[in-house]
Amino acid sequence: MTTRTILFDSPFLLGFDHTRALIDRAQRAAADSYPPYNVEQRGEQAVRITLAVAGFGPDDLAITLEGRQLTIAGKREDAAAKDPQAFLHRGIAGRGFVRSFVLADGLEVDEAKLEHGLLHVDMSRPEDLPVLRRIPITTG
Repeated sequence: MTTRTILFDSPFLLGFDHTRALIDRAQRAAADSYPPYNVEQRGEQAVRITLAVAGFGPDDLAITLEGRQLTIAGKREDAAAKDPQAFLHRGIAGRGFVRSFVLADGLEVDEAKLEHGLLHVDMSRPEDLPVLRRIPITTG
């Protein structure tokens, strides 16, 4: 932890306080293991996040993007209150969750799809972003 602080305190890395906060937030979120998820590279410019959300319907899920933070939340109505069941074993988790991901600059959310108990969130980086940008110098 001390190494990271020293790295971000370098005089050559200006304005990275926000980045340090994002890394800390991502580390805390990674400690939670529910719901399980995959992150896969899909080609040169595309990424897919897949969450296992068995039992959740589209109305139970919310996906928001605030700045560079993608948040996926799930909340189910209490089915036990409507239709009490006596479970002999309950191994399918149905509790609510909030899972957050910090997206790199330029990565855009294309679509979200729910199929077979898996929520897929597809993202891509538009190819028209300049790799090198020349900054003009003005005089004054």
